[in-house]
Amino acid sequence: MMQDLVIRGAVVIDGLGNEPVSADVAVKAGRITMVGETGEDSLQTIDANGLTLAPGIVDLHTHYDAQITWDATLSPSPSLGVTSAVMGNCGFGIVPSPPPVRDLILRNLSVVEGMNLDSLRAGVRWKFEEFSDYISALRNIGPYINVAVLAGHSVIRTAVMGEDASLREQATLQELELMGKMVAEAMASGAIGFASSYSLNHSGYNGVPMPSTISGWSEFDFLIKAMGEHSHGIVQLASGPRSIEDLEAISAKHGRAMFLSTGMAMFNEQEPYRAIDIFNACAAANAKGRQVYVQIPCQPLSFDFTMANAYPFYSHDGFDQIKAYNPEQLKTVFREDDFRRRFRASLANPQPGMIFQGNWERVTIAIPTLKKNSPLANQSIEEVARTQNRDPLDVILDLSLEEDLQTTFIGQFLNVGDAGVNELLQHESGVVALSDAGAHLTFMCEAGFGLHFLAKWVRERGNFTLVHGIQRLTSHPADLYGLIDRGRIVPGAYADLMLFDPDQIGVTAAERIQDLPGGGSRTIRQPLGLHGVFVNGAQVFDGEKYLDYATGPGMVLDHFRSSKNMSRVSTEN
Repeated sequence: MMQDLVIRGAVVIDGLGNEPVSADVAVKAGRITMVGETGEDSLQTIDANGLTLAPGIVDLHTHYDAQITWDATLSPSPSLGVTSAVMGNCGFGIVPSPPPVRDLILRNLSVVEGMNLDSLRAGVRWKFEEFSDYISALRNIGPYINVAVLAGHSVIRTAVMGEDASLREQATLQELELMGKMVAEAMASGAIGFASSYSLNHSGYNGVPMPSTISGWSEFDFLIKAMGEHSHGIVQLASGPRSIEDLEAISAKHGRAMFLSTGMAMFNEQEPYRAIDIFNACAAANAKGRQVYVQIPCQPLSFDFTMANAYPFYSHDGFDQIKAYNPEQLKTVFREDDFRRRFRASLANPQPGMIFQGNWERVTIAIPTLKKNSPLANQSIEEVARTQNRDPLDVILDLSLEEDLQTTFIGQFLNVGDAGVNELLQHESGVVALSDAGAHLTFMCEAGFGLHFLAKWVRERGNFTLVHGIQRLTSHPADLYGLIDRGRIVPGAYADLMLFDPDQIGVTAAERIQDLPGGGSRTIRQPLGLHGVFVNGAQVFDGEKYLDYATGPGMVLDHFRSSKNMSRVSTEN
């Protein structure tokens, strides 16, 4: 039989935890047909020359919902080994989108996910209104990688309640029923699940809370019930102050697997046992058949920012009303003693889940703009404050004001401390995720999390074998989310593959480019040691550039293996 593609002479790691084998891999009609020696002819043959062939990386936590409407490649993820991505996390998508609330959706998205509002307005192509329309639009776009979409609490609340969604905690019964119908419609149209947020760090335009964060827990419960009797469907939640017991009860009641993301479950040297206690609580819940997992990043939670867009501080008092201020307005506020007093008071009593806990030693002056301040580069705010015998808050604000709010800072606030982070990455209740790809483009680019994982945690530190590391990035997340025939190299599986050199694999330092709609800038990284990425058997990246397709080979995933716990341990109504 003539094959479409044969990759010859690779060291094949199957993604399932089995030992590597030297083999050829044959592909026909997007699926793997053979792993072993094959002499069959093919339309395309690639000589791997002993490079490692593994399944493509599965990224469970992205925010490409808007970008995909103007960029079918979903750059830079395919160039960083990702072949499948889940969008709509934290409930911050762009559908349903009745025309009267579309700009409101974009305004909130621009703040909560650190996106350029002008680029969103210029780039998003509104060829949809309901969830089913969006799925159809994605198929017409033809993405380069496989995508699945979560139904989003905040965007659904906005579609129903408009501006009131961020102002009124209690929805009317009619509004609640309409939201439930939208969740049901999304599930019937192929949503992979439902996503929401109760995070203190999630604020929208002009400092308003993102809609889901002010909703009652009963509303969240109602909307999960609205997912209906579909056997598939996970729940992703930026959990904020909600406890594992809260999530365990929801899982028990509705038989849904819960995947939480929270800064509280990231390693924090100031509270070294907090995160592992959360993971262990999840393990205890899972032992009772109540599925609760933690999405854990394999990198420090880091941001590069200026005080013109000080995202890491947004959950603190003083920033509520000024998040959308322009630089001139911000400069006026930053000079005020009252603002500094309120910020200091908030720093003295940080709340659980806040990104910045007042640890100024984690904030580094990266790029001063004035020559006279160049000696401050690479010093932490704490170091400068100690040298100058000043308050750290005054140091960062006064320096920023002096440099017209253009000073660049780098903050690494959580998931710092390799031994502590490794314990979380190894934990049975964790799943490697939280790249936030497509979001926070001003601050960071963590879309290469998988290549970073292979470089640091596999090659450099040796905490994972290459076999185990690949499994944690491929079949493990795919199976937890019910992705069918993904994340493995076996006959019959989809040919989502990456070809790489394990001695060189990694990512470059971040760089800024200006390629967003309207000329907006973003931060990206480039791969190291990656020689090819294939999606459903078609090569989308050759190690240096994307291949050109009128319609990309990625699939819009709308059928999933059951992720529902049918043997519920609770019969609550």
